[in-house]
Amino acid sequence: MKKSLIALVVAVLTMFVANAAFAGGDCPQKRKTKKAPGSVYSKDKTAKADAKKGKALYTKKAKPMACQMCHGKKGAGDGQLGKALKPAPRNFTCAKTMKDVTPGQMFHIIKNGSPGTGMAPFGKTLSDKDIWNVVKYIREELMK
Repeated sequence: MKKSLIALVVAVLTMFVANAAFAGGDCPQKRKTKKAPGSVYSKDKTAKADAKKGKALYTKKAKPMACQMCHGKKGAGDGQLGKALKPAPRNFTCAKTMKDVTPGQMFHIIKNGSPGTGMAPFGKTLSDKDIWNVVKYIREELMK
């Protein structure tokens, strides 16, 4: 009986660790996110954005919570809160997933959220300038 209990505990812990290790890391990720309106989809204001300010927002300062809480420190969709979300948060490090996501599409999703996912809208707590800073940080530092 004792061996069976130990084996069960080990099996459960192994499954938990394996699930946590791979949460959000799927590449490519399948998404059904609606395309941003044409004028927004094709916008790109990252040239004037500040990646350093974007990093501060991504890692600590965005409200109601920092992006890394769900997307993870390195952007793989494996943040502590993201592990509970279905679908998993966007994995910015997956080139196959991100290759067709324009800066304007990213801006639109951050500002308005993404229905059917855990991505909340940040348009009321971040200025457009701040959102472009986050987009620049993600594109330059996490999508390598």
